[in-house]
Amino acid sequence: MSCSSSPSSSPSSLQRNCVWAQGPIIVGAGPSGIAVAACLSEHSIPSIILERSDCIASLWQNKTYDRLKLHLPKNFCELPLMGFPETFPKYPTKYQFISYMESYASHFNVQPRFNQIVKCAEFDPASQIWVVRTQDFVYFSPWLIVATGENAEPMIPRILGMEKFHGDVVHTSAYKSGDGYKNKKVLVVGCGNSGMEVSLDLCRHNAKPYMVARNTVHVLPREILGISSFGIAMALYKWFPLKIVDKFLLLMANMMLGNTSHYGIRRPKTGPIELKLATGKTPVLDVGQVAQIKSGNIKSCDFFTQDGMPKTPFPNGWKGKHGLYTVGFTRRGLSGTSSDAVNIANDIADQWKTLKKDINNNSHIILLNNS
Repeated sequence: MSCSSSPSSSPSSLQRNCVWAQGPIIVGAGPSGIAVAACLSEHSIPSIILERSDCIASLWQNKTYDRLKLHLPKNFCELPLMGFPETFPKYPTKYQFISYMESYASHFNVQPRFNQIVKCAEFDPASQIWVVRTQDFVYFSPWLIVATGENAEPMIPRILGMEKFHGDVVHTSAYKSGDGYKNKKVLVVGCGNSGMEVSLDLCRHNAKPYMVARNTVHVLPREILGISSFGIAMALYKWFPLKIVDKFLLLMANMMLGNTSHYGIRRPKTGPIELKLATGKTPVLDVGQVAQIKSGNIKSCDFFTQDGMPKTPFPNGWKGKHGLYTVGFTRRGLSGTSSDAVNIANDIADQWKTLKKDINNNSHIILLNNS
């Protein structure tokens, strides 16, 4: 999308709508954007957050189902500099997580500019400045941080014959609960954590879900002997090779859950943690779904298709060229977000020390091309 000015825009109107950001421009007010803004504030670096919705963590607030809980213990999902309240359970609900986000933003005085839809962003090589346009303003900064997240937009597959289906087609971002599905047959496309939990929720509302998996997937017990499977894996990973850790997890999974391939859920050849680190594909954590599958309340079938290989994760993927950063795209959940936020804030802080004097003296001159 071109960032050129509208022909009808006058110089005076452009001047009124131009905003020079004293610090970075952050696109997105989800956990990623809020976290990096908080880390920047610890270095006394201001920032401007542009959010297209009217609230923080809009994905959590508006596009998640009611029964959603964090899949990992809260200590693995904390944002930098401020943990969850001690009164929260090990696996906070979505409403508790939203409350934590609101408290986090308030504590660090993070105040996004809401209802600002970023139309385009371009880097001007001559001035070394990013030009970011919304429907209302044009923002300028040497730094641009993209924090829109990996799940900002729903991915709806193209299914042959869907146009001939006369029932309801609902993406999980619009699914709230199994109310209204009682005694109905429901096809759930996808065997990840969301698909599994939606199927479980449907069961608890006396619906009849059928789950379709297009690929192999690891299903692990959420806890082993009362301890988080993820926590055990991370602790073992400090002392043992990755393949040994994966073999231990699979051994425990087979002992506790049985052979899931008997129910149409086939495991990948690569181990769960190795696959997660290499491709970002998250293992499914069982919170009761497997028991429902074994009992026949959730029916599975294989639907394997060729799928494009994901991009290889880059160890320093949070940093691009010309002051461009991304946060929350590590495919490692909230722990990856926290790591990105700290790295970005430290990197910008190093540059801030040398640029602060120039910025305070307003030594930057910005020329607008109104042609």
